[in-house]
Amino acid sequence: MKKILIVEDEDALCLLYKEELALDGYDVTTAGNAEEALSALNREKFDLIITDIRMPGRDGVELITEIMGLRKDIPIIINTAYQSYKQDFMTWAADAYVVKSSSLAELKAKIRDLLNK
Repeated sequence: MKKILIVEDEDALCLLYKEELALDGYDVTTAGNAEEALSALNREKFDLIITDIRMPGRDGVELITEIMGLRKDIPIIINTAYQSYKQDFMTWAADAYVVKSSSLAELKAKIRDLLNK
């Protein structure tokens, strides 16, 4: 079973993603901010990370930079409500960029693509 870490500060979205991805057969851990995510990374091995950009404390771009310093082998998906960040070259370190929508189809497709590489 592939393990996914979701970093999202909105509790309702964390729950939605966790339930939807668990139904697809993934083992999902959630973190509400960058610090929780880094703590989880120190405790467990993940196959993929999904992170929001705008969060309290360190943002998703700072988190990606820190993760890449620790583990370059984990694919990262940025999942954000803000299309404009896609032009920020700092987000290009992520393996995929998905704009949040009411459908999780694009996010799920990116997850499958990255985990099947």
